[in-house]
Formats: sequence, structure tokens, C-alpha cells
Amino acid sequence: MAQQVSLLFEDEHLLVVQKPAGLLTIPDRFDSDKDNLVAQLQRQFGKVMVVHRLDRETSGLLCFARNEAAHRHLSMQFEHHTTDKFYHALVDGQVHHEEGEVDKPIGEHPVIPGKMAISNSGKPSLTLYRVLERFQRYTLLENLIKTGRTHQIRVHLQSIGYPLAIDALYGRRSAIYLSEIKGKKFKMGKHSEEERPLMARTTLHASRLRLDHPVSGERMEFKSELPKDFSALLQQIRKWNG
Repeated sequence: MAQQVSLLFEDEHLLVVQKPAGLLTIPDRFDSDKDNLVAQLQRQFGKVMVVHRLDRETSGLLCFARNEAAHRHLSMQFEHHTTDKFYHALVDGQVHHEEGEVDKPIGEHPVIPGKMAISNSGKPSLTLYRVLERFQRYTLLENLIKTGRTHQIRVHLQSIGYPLAIDALYGRRSAIYLSEIKGKKFKMGKHSEEERPLMARTTLHASRLRLDHPVSGERMEFKSELPKDFSALLQQIRKWNG
């Protein structure tokens, strides 16, 4: 069953959508039949051109061009870092300062395919962050990325000792369970054989996007609320770990 994609803005030049977690942005290199966002949008709108991407497990805002001129214009904005891309990230640990920046080059991991790492020979990468909410064992951050490197936020936050609370590749776990948050107060239900995770994907959501319309030049801002799984996780952390 196709995952539900929300359309936030549409005109003849531009589409802005909310991608659900678990859906690929573009076709898989090794399995082109896998459902992906571009294929869904092309079925609905015809020609759609990719401007930027989100990892499969990341939810939130993406824009797409609908013609060559719009694609050129939008791509230049991303290339010259005049767009603003904000992400909510729940990280492990208490981030002690209110805000900061990570300015470290990112390149491919020397040994593990598909993984990125801080590397002197990598591309310049800049992430700004500020604290939105603190908990006993976690911190909710807003991140503004000024460059668009693969896995940028995940690599940068891990490099300063605050990996995403859920991140199988760069963090400490691939899911969070209520038992972990409640600790000794947790009791398994009588009829439950196995505990289900509260959330089982990266704790990263593309929450705000600012860009210039490719024709009118108008500065546009789009916002995306946290999806249900992320909101439910934060609710339990506030209750038991606040």
C-alpha cells in the first residue's frame, strides 16, 4: 500500500510535499520497482524534477520542480545555500549549551559503504543547532543546515557526542521502547508477548523550509508538524523522563 504523502503547495512551477518516514525520495539504485516519492508524484502530476532529498527514514518537507527553468533556479538556491532547511532532531544526552554550530567536512566512510564520516578530504559542511526542549536523558534540537551533505545532521551530531536517539547507523539503538523510558516503572501487559517499539526510525524530521519562488521571487516558508510516531515518543519522554 502506498504511503500517504501530503501536498502543501502546488503551482505550475513547484510542488512542496510532506514525505512520510519509510518512503524513498528517489528510486532505489538496486531495486527500481520499490515505491518512491518521485514515482508517486509523477503518476499524479506528470513531470517532476528532484531538487533535494531526504533519507528514507526521515520525514518532512521536500520541494520539487515541475519544469527545467524552475529546476535550474531552485537547484541554484540550494547550491548557493540561500534556502533555509530546518530539522527537529531528538538526540541522546543533555546538550549543555543553548546553541552552537558544527563546521566539519564530511566524506564517505573509509571502510563502510553507504556510511559517511568526518574527513579532512570531505566537503565543507555546516550545521547550526539550538535547544528546543531538555529531558533527563535526551535533548530536542532544531537544526539549520547550510550545506546539504548526505547524512549531514546525523554525522555532525554524532561527532560532538550527541547522536540521534534512534539511528541504527550512527547512534546507539535502532528503536526506542517504553520500557527504556519508564525503567523500573514499566510493567508488561498480561496479553502482550513482545513489547513493540514506540518509534523505530531515525528521530529526524524536516520541519521548516524557506525558499524563493522560482518565477515570482517571493520568499516562501513552509512548516510541517511532527508526525504521530515522533509526537507520541516525545509525549512519553515528557511524562517519564522530563
